[in-house]
Amino acid sequence: MTKELWGQVSNDLRKTVGKTNHETWIAPLEIIALKDGIVSFEAPTKFMCDWVSRNYGEPILSALRKTGAPVERITIGLGAARPVAPANTPAPAPAARKSARATEDSELPGAPLDARFTFDSFVVGKPNELAHAAARRVAEGGPVTFNPLFLYGGVGLGKTHLMHAIAHELQTGRPDLRVLYLSAEQFMYRFVQALRDRQIMDFKELFRSVDVLMVDDVQFIAGKDSTQEEFFHTFNALVDQGKQIVISADRAPGEIKDLEERIRSRLQCGLVVDLHPTDYELRLGILQSKADAYCARYPGLKMADGVLEFLAHRITTNVRVLEGALTRLFAFGSLVGREITLDLAQECLADILRASDRRVTIEEIQRKVAEHYNVRLSDMIGPKRLRTIARPRQVAMYLAKHLTTRSLPEIGRRFGGRDHTTIMHGIRKIDELMATDQQLAEDIGLLKRLMES
Repeated sequence: MTKELWGQVSNDLRKTVGKTNHETWIAPLEIIALKDGIVSFEAPTKFMCDWVSRNYGEPILSALRKTGAPVERITIGLGAARPVAPANTPAPAPAARKSARATEDSELPGAPLDARFTFDSFVVGKPNELAHAAARRVAEGGPVTFNPLFLYGGVGLGKTHLMHAIAHELQTGRPDLRVLYLSAEQFMYRFVQALRDRQIMDFKELFRSVDVLMVDDVQFIAGKDSTQEEFFHTFNALVDQGKQIVISADRAPGEIKDLEERIRSRLQCGLVVDLHPTDYELRLGILQSKADAYCARYPGLKMADGVLEFLAHRITTNVRVLEGALTRLFAFGSLVGREITLDLAQECLADILRASDRRVTIEEIQRKVAEHYNVRLSDMIGPKRLRTIARPRQVAMYLAKHLTTRSLPEIGRRFGGRDHTTIMHGIRKIDELMATDQQLAEDIGLLKRLMES
């Protein structure tokens, strides 16, 4: 059987199995020989050999027989195969040939990367400079210096951006590495699917054969015992092989509830980096970068001085809201043909500005603190003086003083009618403890982010 005939059969299979399945499983096969009724193929990985034999063996055999070829069965062995271009399709362009390794590894069940999220488009400031530097080091693809790299922070602070940037950089600079990026939810889905289809060994082989594993939003596996156990074993296997792991979450490993202690300790053994909430300078830098790109797209559109400074000052929630506000402004200005002024910004972004002015309430602080420390809200407000209740109560008092405009007597009334001197004592106590108790300082930092998000 000639390669030209196999090319025709391959094209027929595309219509049967679909474009994505064809490109992932059929196209990388290389036909070797037809002898004694046996057609021999080669595939680039052992996993692909087993998967195609089990799931696409019959469709391939049926399609070959339709050509009239004397085929009784097929075999798929391991080889240095490359995707075979069908005879009636054009040869790949040079740029496509450069990504041969990426095509070869197309069986990796990763999430698609966003082309916008690169290191070039990431604006660096004091709140994220350490995270950016650590991500850059990992993206070099050299010897593993810290494993895992654990990035954490609130919504819209750049965790996913850095994860995508690392993957992009590795694919460009180290195409020999097998890089797998996916969310914790996708990891869980793949694991459950493997259990259902009784292909757990394939799952293990696939995830433990990568050179760089990147898992986003790992907090979503907390409380899911079987998924946590498989993640634990995958983590250990990759670390033992000296492979790089990059993890992100919305909080530090020690703050993720229902996460197994053995996983928590392993996540903490690498470099744990906090992406802090943006400051005014960083927000302004992000806006200026985005505005330059929009101005190039809308050359006739003008923006008055002070608009970007106004947005950076007023919208402090997260970068996504900030970028969305700027996108809306430029879209509105271009559609109605008006210069983007402060008045236009206030008119166009009224809802976003109102949301950004949201005031934190004492009741909300009390509820969040009670949830964080796993105490009853009634106990925290009540007269009990147990240490396990008194400390969360003082934390809530401290946050009420710093996150609201309420007076000390008013705060005291909201805490069961306590005197304002009691409130002052609680605030002073937390101030003193934060200087020596790192865990308390991290707790308060996390609670502040939760309140301000």
